[in-house]
Amino acid sequence: MLKVATLLISEELERCVMEGQEAPDFELDSTLGRVKLSSFRGKKVVLYFFPRASTPGCTRELERFNELYEKFKQHNAEVLGVSVDSINAQKKFAQAHSAKFPLLSDPEKKVVLSYGVLSERGTSAQRVTFIIDESGKVVKVLRNLKKAEDHADQALEVITELAK
Repeated sequence: MLKVATLLISEELERCVMEGQEAPDFELDSTLGRVKLSSFRGKKVVLYFFPRASTPGCTRELERFNELYEKFKQHNAEVLGVSVDSINAQKKFAQAHSAKFPLLSDPEKKVVLSYGVLSERGTSAQRVTFIIDESGKVVKVLRNLKKAEDHADQALEVITELAK
């Protein structure tokens, strides 16, 4: 059983978008209308995947991104949150926490799969953050952080470094 799990994890990592690669383009419904990743060319993008709207860890993560949002904007960066939740679930989540940035709905898991961040059970996204530069290249991938909210802090550190 352990060999099978290790093999599946290895295959998932092979499919995961890596640093230095072009970020796969996509278009999804969001809490603020349709969003196409390539429309952000010329800006940095913090693309964070989260498992489920309205769960404790995902709520802390959203709240921390909200707290730091203006700092991201000061560095010409946009924040996009993605999960496999329905657009209605995303809208409720965004409204409940006054999200300052769009939450995107990927119920068919197409984007989650294209970035290689589908959970082992196949029912949700893993908690992974991709920092994308102005040209659309992934410059940093954040995964396996101790706390959900650490994704926002570490993403801001990367964005700040890119601005230097």
